[in-house]
Amino acid sequence: MRLFLLTALTMIAFAANSLLNRMALVGGGMDAVSFGTLRLVAGAVMLAVLCMALRGGLRLGHAGQSVGVAALLLYIYGFSAAYDALDAGLGALILFGMVQITMFMGALAAREVLPPRRWIGAGVSFAGLVWLLWPGAGAQTVSLWHGASMAAAGVGWGIYSLMGRGASDGLSVTAANFALAAPVGVLLWLVAPGDTIWDGQGVVLAVLSGAVASGLGYALWYALLPRLQASVAAVAQLSVPVIAIAGGMVLLAEAPSLRIVLAGALVLGGVALSVGGRVRVTRS
Repeated sequence: MRLFLLTALTMIAFAANSLLNRMALVGGGMDAVSFGTLRLVAGAVMLAVLCMALRGGLRLGHAGQSVGVAALLLYIYGFSAAYDALDAGLGALILFGMVQITMFMGALAAREVLPPRRWIGAGVSFAGLVWLLWPGAGAQTVSLWHGASMAAAGVGWGIYSLMGRGASDGLSVTAANFALAAPVGVLLWLVAPGDTIWDGQGVVLAVLSGAVASGLGYALWYALLPRLQASVAAVAQLSVPVIAIAGGMVLLAEAPSLRIVLAGALVLGGVALSVGGRVRVTRS
């Protein structure tokens, strides 16, 4: 029961990133670039503190770190930009589907032998994403720009996950990547066009997203992974978009349309089929 509760808490933390980002932007209290930068810096500080306490120090210079840092930046800023318009749950669905499709493409590039189940699952998820993003009449038509921003974020996190699959210490690698990405994020914030919008609530939400939902959430996940069966770890993450949709309905009065519900079911169903029996660790 304790393991179940800690796993559920971790999934809530991952879904909270969508909710916190959307809450900060929906009322106009924070612009996307500022939110992403604050989240990145807060996450870097929290992860560095955890590494100091749990690993005795922060070690930089991991293999493939430049690619990891670039992928992390693509994820952070694509994620924030998308939530200027996307509902929390919808954004989580697009992100989650693109992460899995990116990792599927990475497996193809690595010439892995893929069972038919994974091909079918990837195709179903891709079909669901196309339906989500396809222009059409009616309520909740998805903005192609913002949908593409979240899709780019999913590609970034998928690449980040592929880079980290062979890491012996995920916490140390992620802490180092955040530490190196944070100064780049501050530079991007300084040169970004448009108005910078700050308010107290937005700052608090960004810090919570970076330090708690990202930093502490990742640390808890890395601690739990050795105690979870591979299939449990993979399937548990299917709950993240569902939690984000439920949270958006309760906290932000977001009501998903039938189209989003059905397309989301395709995305999650395809992912469940693809990851069945194998672990695919993703974090949002």
